[in-house]
Amino acid sequence: MTSYVSVWVGRPGDPPRHAQDPDRLHGAASTMKVAVLAALYRTGGLDDPVPVVNDFASALGDGSRYHNDRSYDDDDEVWPHLGTAVPARWLARRMIVRSSNLATNLLLARVGLPAVAEVWRLAGAAHSVTARGIEDYAARDAGLDNVVTAADLAALFTALHRGTLAEPEACAEMLDLLAAQEWRVDLAAGLPDGVRIAHKNGWMTGVRHSAGLVTPPDAEPYVIAVCTTSRGVPPDDYDEQACRRIAEISADAWAGRAG
Repeated sequence: MTSYVSVWVGRPGDPPRHAQDPDRLHGAASTMKVAVLAALYRTGGLDDPVPVVNDFASALGDGSRYHNDRSYDDDDEVWPHLGTAVPARWLARRMIVRSSNLATNLLLARVGLPAVAEVWRLAGAAHSVTARGIEDYAARDAGLDNVVTAADLAALFTALHRGTLAEPEACAEMLDLLAAQEWRVDLAAGLPDGVRIAHKNGWMTGVRHSAGLVTPPDAEPYVIAVCTTSRGVPPDDYDEQACRRIAEISADAWAGRAG
Protein backbone atom coordinates (compact mmCIF):
# COMPACT_ATOMS: atom_id res chain seq x y z
CA MET A 1 0.00 0.00 0.00
CA THR A 2 1.35 3.42 -0.95
CA SER A 3 0.20 6.04 1.54
CA TYR A 4 1.18 8.54 4.18
CA VAL A 5 0.89 6.71 7.49
CA SER A 6 1.07 8.55 10.82
CA VAL A 7 1.12 6.69 14.14
CA TRP A 8 1.10 7.56 17.85
CA VAL A 9 1.07 4.80 20.48
CA GLY A 10 1.69 5.21 24.20
CA ARG A 11 0.36 5.48 27.73
CA PRO A 12 -1.99 8.41 28.37
CA GLY A 13 0.05 11.40 29.47
CA ASP A 14 3.43 9.84 28.67
CA PRO A 15 5.66 10.39 25.64
CA PRO A 16 4.81 7.99 22.81
CA ARG A 17 6.31 4.50 22.93
CA HIS A 18 6.09 4.49 19.15
CA ALA A 19 5.57 7.40 16.77
CA GLN A 20 5.78 7.69 13.02
CA ASP A 21 5.28 11.09 11.42
CA PRO A 22 2.76 11.92 14.18
CA ASP A 23 2.45 15.63 13.34
CA ARG A 24 1.61 15.24 9.65
CA LEU A 25 -1.69 16.88 8.77
CA HIS A 26 -4.43 14.67 7.30
CA GLY A 27 -7.98 15.44 6.27
CA ALA A 28 -9.97 14.79 9.45
CA ALA A 29 -12.84 12.74 8.01
CA SER A 30 -15.09 11.67 10.89
CA THR A 31 -12.45 11.71 13.63
CA MET A 32 -13.43 15.34 14.27
CA LYS A 33 -16.71 14.02 15.67
CA VAL A 34 -14.93 13.22 18.95
CA ALA A 35 -14.17 16.92 19.43
CA VAL A 36 -17.80 17.78 18.62
CA LEU A 37 -18.90 15.21 21.21
CA ALA A 38 -16.67 16.76 23.88
CA ALA A 39 -17.94 20.25 23.02
CA LEU A 40 -21.51 19.04 23.48
CA TYR A 41 -20.77 17.57 26.90
CA ARG A 42 -19.01 20.78 27.93
CA THR A 43 -21.98 22.85 26.72
CA GLY A 44 -24.56 20.68 28.49
CA GLY A 45 -28.24 20.23 27.78
CA LEU A 46 -27.83 16.68 26.52
CA ASP A 47 -31.50 15.91 27.12
CA ASP A 48 -32.74 19.09 25.42
CA PRO A 49 -34.69 18.62 22.17
CA VAL A 50 -32.88 19.50 18.96
CA PRO A 51 -34.94 20.24 15.82
CA VAL A 52 -33.90 17.88 13.02
CA VAL A 53 -33.35 19.85 9.83
CA ASN A 54 -31.11 19.49 6.80
CA ASP A 55 -30.15 23.11 6.29
CA PHE A 56 -27.02 24.66 7.76
CA ALA A 57 -25.18 27.98 7.66
CA SER A 58 -21.85 27.75 5.86
CA ALA A 59 -18.69 28.48 7.83
CA LEU A 60 -18.00 31.15 5.21
CA GLY A 61 -20.26 33.47 7.20
CA ASP A 62 -21.66 35.05 4.04
CA GLY A 63 -25.23 33.84 4.49
CA SER A 64 -24.82 30.82 2.22
CA ARG A 65 -26.29 27.47 3.21
CA TYR A 66 -25.41 23.84 2.66
CA HIS A 67 -27.11 20.48 3.07
CA ASN A 68 -26.20 16.86 3.72
CA ASP A 69 -26.55 14.18 1.07
CA ARG A 70 -28.45 11.24 2.55
CA SER A 71 -26.68 8.78 0.25
CA TYR A 72 -23.32 9.95 1.65
CA ASP A 73 -24.36 9.37 5.26
CA ASP A 74 -23.31 6.11 6.95
CA ASP A 75 -26.28 6.18 9.32
CA ASP A 76 -29.88 6.23 8.17
CA GLU A 77 -31.52 6.49 11.59
CA VAL A 78 -31.63 10.27 11.90
CA TRP A 79 -33.19 11.04 8.56
CA PRO A 80 -36.74 9.80 9.30
CA HIS A 81 -36.87 12.37 12.15
CA LEU A 82 -36.65 15.37 9.80
CA GLY A 83 -39.25 17.93 10.86
CA THR A 84 -39.34 16.67 14.47
CA ALA A 85 -37.07 17.19 17.48
CA VAL A 86 -34.93 14.59 19.26
CA PRO A 87 -32.69 14.74 22.37
CA ALA A 88 -29.12 15.93 21.83
CA ARG A 89 -27.92 12.82 23.67
CA TRP A 90 -29.55 10.58 21.05
CA LEU A 91 -27.92 12.54 18.23
CA ALA A 92 -24.56 12.18 19.99
CA ARG A 93 -24.96 8.43 20.03
CA ARG A 94 -25.82 8.31 16.30
CA MET A 95 -22.84 10.57 15.56
CA ILE A 96 -20.44 8.21 17.31
CA VAL A 97 -21.69 4.64 17.03
CA ARG A 98 -22.76 4.90 13.36
CA SER A 99 -20.91 8.10 12.36
CA SER A 100 -24.03 10.02 11.32
CA ASN A 101 -23.14 13.12 9.32
CA LEU A 102 -26.55 14.71 9.79
CA ALA A 103 -26.38 14.24 13.57
CA THR A 104 -22.90 15.77 13.54
CA ASN A 105 -23.97 18.92 11.73
CA LEU A 106 -27.00 19.31 13.97
CA LEU A 107 -24.80 19.15 17.07
CA LEU A 108 -22.10 21.33 15.52
CA ALA A 109 -24.73 23.98 14.78
CA ARG A 110 -25.85 23.71 18.40
CA VAL A 111 -22.44 24.06 20.10
CA GLY A 112 -20.65 26.25 17.52
CA LEU A 113 -17.19 25.99 15.98
CA PRO A 114 -15.50 28.04 18.77
CA ALA A 115 -16.59 25.43 21.35
CA VAL A 116 -14.98 22.68 19.28
CA ALA A 117 -11.81 24.75 18.91
CA GLU A 118 -11.74 25.09 22.70
CA VAL A 119 -11.83 21.29 23.04
CA TRP A 120 -8.78 20.93 20.79
CA ARG A 121 -7.01 23.64 22.80
CA LEU A 122 -7.78 22.04 26.15
CA ALA A 123 -6.59 18.67 24.87
CA GLY A 124 -3.25 20.23 23.96
CA ALA A 125 -3.66 19.65 20.24
CA ALA A 126 -0.99 21.51 18.32
CA HIS A 127 -2.27 21.38 14.75
CA SER A 128 -5.81 19.96 14.43
CA VAL A 129 -8.62 22.27 13.31
CA THR A 130 -12.37 21.87 12.91
CA ALA A 131 -13.23 24.74 10.60
CA ARG A 132 -16.53 23.70 9.01
CA GLY A 133 -19.37 21.22 9.01
CA ILE A 134 -19.47 18.04 6.99
CA GLU A 135 -20.23 18.70 3.29
CA ASP A 136 -19.77 22.46 3.62
CA TYR A 137 -17.98 22.33 0.30
CA ALA A 138 -18.00 26.08 -0.33
CA ALA A 139 -16.06 26.60 2.91
CA ARG A 140 -13.70 23.76 2.05
CA ASP A 141 -13.00 25.23 -1.37
CA ALA A 142 -12.27 28.57 0.28
CA GLY A 143 -9.58 26.93 2.42
CA LEU A 144 -11.59 26.22 5.58
CA ASP A 145 -10.93 22.56 6.16
CA ASN A 146 -10.98 19.99 8.94
CA VAL A 147 -7.55 18.51 9.63
CA VAL A 148 -6.04 16.27 12.29
CA THR A 149 -2.75 14.68 13.25
CA ALA A 150 -2.16 11.35 14.95
CA ALA A 151 -0.51 13.14 17.88
CA ASP A 152 -3.49 15.44 18.37
CA LEU A 153 -6.00 12.59 18.21
CA ALA A 154 -3.92 10.80 20.83
CA ALA A 155 -3.98 13.96 22.96
CA LEU A 156 -7.77 14.13 22.62
CA PHE A 157 -8.24 10.56 23.88
CA THR A 158 -5.67 11.13 26.61
CA ALA A 159 -7.66 14.13 27.84
CA LEU A 160 -10.85 12.05 27.89
CA HIS A 161 -9.08 9.32 29.84
CA ARG A 162 -7.70 11.80 32.36
CA GLY A 163 -11.08 13.53 32.71
CA THR A 164 -9.84 17.00 31.80
CA LEU A 165 -12.19 17.92 28.93
CA ALA A 166 -15.31 17.97 31.11
CA GLU A 167 -16.37 16.66 34.50
CA PRO A 168 -14.75 13.25 35.08
CA GLU A 169 -18.15 11.53 35.05
CA ALA A 170 -18.94 13.14 31.69
CA CYS A 171 -15.58 12.03 30.26
CA ALA A 172 -16.27 8.48 31.45
CA GLU A 173 -19.68 8.61 29.78
CA MET A 174 -18.11 9.78 26.52
CA LEU A 175 -15.61 6.92 26.64
CA ASP A 176 -18.45 4.44 27.21
CA LEU A 177 -20.17 5.85 24.15
CA LEU A 178 -16.98 5.58 22.09
CA ALA A 179 -16.62 1.98 23.27
CA ALA A 180 -20.02 1.26 21.70
CA GLN A 181 -18.65 2.16 18.25
CA GLU A 182 -20.15 -0.20 15.65
CA TRP A 183 -17.61 0.33 12.84
CA ARG A 184 -14.91 -2.09 14.02
CA VAL A 185 -12.96 -2.84 10.85
CA ASP A 186 -9.62 -1.13 11.64
CA LEU A 187 -8.19 -0.67 15.14
CA ALA A 188 -10.70 -3.00 16.78
CA ALA A 189 -10.00 -5.66 14.14
CA GLY A 190 -6.43 -5.91 15.41
CA LEU A 191 -7.49 -6.75 18.97
CA PRO A 192 -8.69 -10.00 20.53
CA ASP A 193 -12.44 -10.35 20.91
CA GLY A 194 -13.79 -8.74 24.05
CA VAL A 195 -10.98 -6.23 24.60
CA ARG A 196 -12.42 -2.80 25.35
CA ILE A 197 -11.50 -0.06 22.91
CA ALA A 198 -13.15 3.34 23.08
CA HIS A 199 -12.47 4.68 19.61
CA LYS A 200 -13.61 6.63 16.59
CA ASN A 201 -12.63 6.08 13.02
CA GLY A 202 -13.14 8.16 9.92
CA TRP A 203 -12.96 7.61 6.21
CA MET A 204 -13.50 9.36 2.90
CA THR A 205 -12.03 8.89 -0.54
CA GLY A 206 -8.34 8.16 -0.10
CA VAL A 207 -8.42 8.56 3.69
CA ARG A 208 -8.82 6.14 6.61
CA HIS A 209 -8.05 7.00 10.23
CA SER A 210 -8.77 5.48 13.63
CA ALA A 211 -7.90 6.55 17.17
CA GLY A 212 -8.84 5.36 20.61
CA LEU A 213 -8.11 4.16 24.12
CA VAL A 214 -7.44 0.44 24.63
CA THR A 215 -8.00 -1.07 28.08
CA PRO A 216 -6.30 -4.47 28.34
CA PRO A 217 -7.23 -6.76 31.24
CA ASP A 218 -3.55 -7.47 31.94
CA ALA A 219 -1.78 -4.14 31.37
CA GLU A 220 -2.22 -0.39 31.74
CA PRO A 221 -4.46 1.41 29.20
CA TYR A 222 -2.81 2.82 26.11
CA VAL A 223 -3.76 5.31 23.42
CA ILE A 224 -3.33 4.55 19.74
CA ALA A 225 -3.93 6.81 16.75
CA VAL A 226 -3.29 5.93 13.12
CA CYS A 227 -3.94 8.27 10.18
CA THR A 228 -3.51 7.16 6.57
CA THR A 229 -3.88 9.11 3.34
CA SER A 230 -3.50 7.56 -0.09
CA ARG A 231 -0.66 8.40 -2.44
CA GLY A 232 -2.03 7.22 -5.75
CA VAL A 233 -3.84 4.02 -4.74
CA PRO A 234 -7.15 3.68 -6.65
CA PRO A 235 -9.98 4.75 -4.32
CA ASP A 236 -11.84 1.46 -4.76
CA ASP A 237 -8.84 -0.44 -3.42
CA TYR A 238 -7.57 1.94 -0.78
CA ASP A 239 -10.01 1.63 2.10
CA GLU A 240 -9.74 -2.14 2.42
CA GLN A 241 -5.94 -1.95 2.30
CA ALA A 242 -5.87 0.86 4.85
CA CYS A 243 -8.14 -1.05 7.23
CA ARG A 244 -5.79 -4.03 7.08
CA ARG A 245 -2.76 -1.84 7.70
CA ILE A 246 -4.37 -0.12 10.70
CA ALA A 247 -5.41 -3.51 12.09
CA GLU A 248 -1.81 -4.72 11.74
CA ILE A 249 -0.50 -1.68 13.62
CA SER A 250 -3.15 -2.24 16.30
CA ALA A 251 -2.14 -5.90 16.63
CA ASP A 252 1.51 -4.90 16.99
CA ALA A 253 0.65 -2.41 19.72
CA TRP A 254 -1.40 -5.06 21.50
CA ALA A 255 1.47 -7.51 21.36
CA GLY A 256 3.71 -4.94 23.05
CA ARG A 257 1.12 -3.69 25.56
CA ALA A 258 3.20 -4.63 28.61
CA GLY A 259 6.23 -2.72 27.34
